[in-house]
Amino acid sequence: MDYQVSARKYRPGTFDDVIGQPHVVQTLVNAVTSKRIAQAYLFSGTRGVGKTTVARILAKALNCEQGPTGTPCTTCVNCTEIAQGHSVDVIEIDGASNTSVDDVREIRENVKFAPFHGTYRVYIIDEVHMLSNSAFNALLKTLEEPPPHVVFIFATTEIHKIPATILSRCQHYNFRRIAKTEIIERLRHVAGQDGITLEDRSLAALARASEGSMRDGLSLLDQAVAFGGKSIVHTDLEALLGAIPQELVRSLIRAITSQDSVGALRTLSQLVEGGHELRAYCADVVEYVRHLLVVSVTPPQEWPALIEVSSDDLAQLATDKASLTPEQIQQIFTLFLEAEDALRFSAHPRFVLETAAIKATRLLGPQTTISDQRGRAV
Repeated sequence: MDYQVSARKYRPGTFDDVIGQPHVVQTLVNAVTSKRIAQAYLFSGTRGVGKTTVARILAKALNCEQGPTGTPCTTCVNCTEIAQGHSVDVIEIDGASNTSVDDVREIRENVKFAPFHGTYRVYIIDEVHMLSNSAFNALLKTLEEPPPHVVFIFATTEIHKIPATILSRCQHYNFRRIAKTEIIERLRHVAGQDGITLEDRSLAALARASEGSMRDGLSLLDQAVAFGGKSIVHTDLEALLGAIPQELVRSLIRAITSQDSVGALRTLSQLVEGGHELRAYCADVVEYVRHLLVVSVTPPQEWPALIEVSSDDLAQLATDKASLTPEQIQQIFTLFLEAEDALRFSAHPRFVLETAAIKATRLLGPQTTISDQRGRAV
């Protein structure tokens, strides 16, 4: 069989397989099971979180030979054709390339025809916000009173561009970004299925880089395999992603807790020599210090729910926070948050970050506060 990218190979085929959208899945399953099927659905959310995938699964649920059912069989002719993308009863339209009134008029002419094999004719329009205003207006009447055998499913990444007149005629489902822990577990499953070897911290790095998009996470995993083969070295992965090495973040934290200004400057020098972006590094430091604060004020059993990192990272956080009080962590957080903001406009970003790092290393002396440090010469 020809090679398939992981995002297609491991695409969910049933509602049970969908990750990270329980509120959407439960509502749709209940609606199909109770035969309370709307004439139009609108799925919104960032890229790669399952909008089109869930639309196809809903189409299967409506047209499965055993249904309509909340648990499509995936093996009947209708389910198979929908999964392969050539069902005559499920029409997928790219809103970005079918934006005109004429395209919508063609849809209006075709909705009158009864389904050929299934129970419903399903129109899935992706990136629906790309339709012109006149096209939206042409769709209004059909959308409000479609034939009983027609269901529209719209998907968009820019919900604010959808006219209110369209929104009011649809059931709106907001797809959230997928949690890092869920992305990590899915990537671990895919890696196990394909015989790929990688560390937990590599999985965490991929999940962090995906920014809540499962598709992006799987695409990055494919890219890592293409780069380093099926045995992925973490340093190679960081170089491929252009990510900030977490060791440099921890090195700065260690310098701060040991009041080592020279060590902090040395760490920042390594950062600059490695060609890393200083503001991105500062953002990573801010996130790490936030995690330290959470660890310092909550019991261990709460950490997994509040911090989306691996168990090894949690252990490291517990070690790092031992020499800091919550008040000191808040002061460090404020310093680097202000530095991150200043980096946007400074002509000397390295100096800004170095100054913040040196101030942070000098915070832990007796009765020292940020206000004291601001008035003190570095």
